[in-house]
Amino acid sequence: MFPLDAWVKNETLIYNKTLSKCDSLELLSQAPRAIIVCEDTGFLDFQMRAISSVTNLAGAVFVSKDPSRVEFEFMSCPGVLISATELATVIDYINSSDNPIAAIKFRQTVTGKEVAPSVADYTSRGPSPNCPAVLKPDVMAPGSLVLASWIPNDYTAAVGTSTLLSSEGFNLISGTSMACPHASGVAALLRGAHPEWSHAAIRSAMMTTATELDSSMMPIKDVGRNFTAASPLAMGAGHIVPNLAMDPGLVYDVTPQDYVSLLCSMNFTRNQIMTITRSNMYDCANSSSLDLNYPSFVAFYDKNVTTGAMLTHRFRRVVTNVGDGRTRYEVKVTAPMGTKVAVWPQSLVFGKKNERRDYYVDITYASDGEGMVSHGSIVWVEESGKYNVRSPIVVAPTSGGK
Repeated sequence: MFPLDAWVKNETLIYNKTLSKCDSLELLSQAPRAIIVCEDTGFLDFQMRAISSVTNLAGAVFVSKDPSRVEFEFMSCPGVLISATELATVIDYINSSDNPIAAIKFRQTVTGKEVAPSVADYTSRGPSPNCPAVLKPDVMAPGSLVLASWIPNDYTAAVGTSTLLSSEGFNLISGTSMACPHASGVAALLRGAHPEWSHAAIRSAMMTTATELDSSMMPIKDVGRNFTAASPLAMGAGHIVPNLAMDPGLVYDVTPQDYVSLLCSMNFTRNQIMTITRSNMYDCANSSSLDLNYPSFVAFYDKNVTTGAMLTHRFRRVVTNVGDGRTRYEVKVTAPMGTKVAVWPQSLVFGKKNERRDYYVDITYASDGEGMVSHGSIVWVEESGKYNVRSPIVVAPTSGGK
């Protein structure tokens, strides 16, 4: 088992082809007292257990192509996790120094230094395989390294291979199961503030007020896509902003019959629909469209179709004024790359609260043989500037794209 002071000591840093696979207890037990650099063999869990099982090593520098591993692994030995690019720098340092040394210290929480949020590579991504016509996901919410309730009689960390540690009922957890409670909690708060709103109106408020920008006012990055700008297929409309969702200006509402019409268009049988609705009040009359009144737009193409073939997808949307009564909105369009987006009318005038107005969107685009995803947005801007009601647009191949 490792002594706790091994976390802070300066130790010799070693790297060699024989030891640095970190997969042989026999070889590792013969290593000198040092911090060892372990190569990326694809078996990080095994390497951690191996380093934890010997007493002569002070710690290890592990390497992984997957930057999210640190969010799911706890270190049972003093260690750090670096990328392959950073490994080259470490090896250069070892080879150029007569006495390479390193120290491993507990990392303390530092606020205001990191750019946030970003899309985790483990996030649930769209499009929905069951109903791709409705853009998914809806929004993103905090889900990485969340301090959450935990089984009080279960361990949350280990030192070495035999000392298990408890944290009195709390644990740091990452996953969509952590993001879901955040989003659900915001929805519950909105329900309390606006008991007259439907579930669809609450979802709409969360989506149209979400932000696509991080703390540096740049597009949110996708960790799972090499830190490129995240698409709505990864983050939906963006990161939830609860305070803005309290007063969204406009909402996209959906009735039970609208959902039934969607199921009809997906060729659900009457019996299947009744199993879901538990009612025979709804029917499939005039249910030929998959165009649900959703605060987002997605248009698909078949990447096997001749590149350059032009396609046009038309949408109809209805918005309800939940703002301050009489007002006017103007549309602002950011078209996805390689597309033309037409919106009419370009102005929406409301005479009172809860009044509804409809509008249409035509997205004209070409099939892309490379299977690329492009995205943009439609924003309805209120005349005083108080509200910016934003909906994402996605153009993607039917298989999901790059």
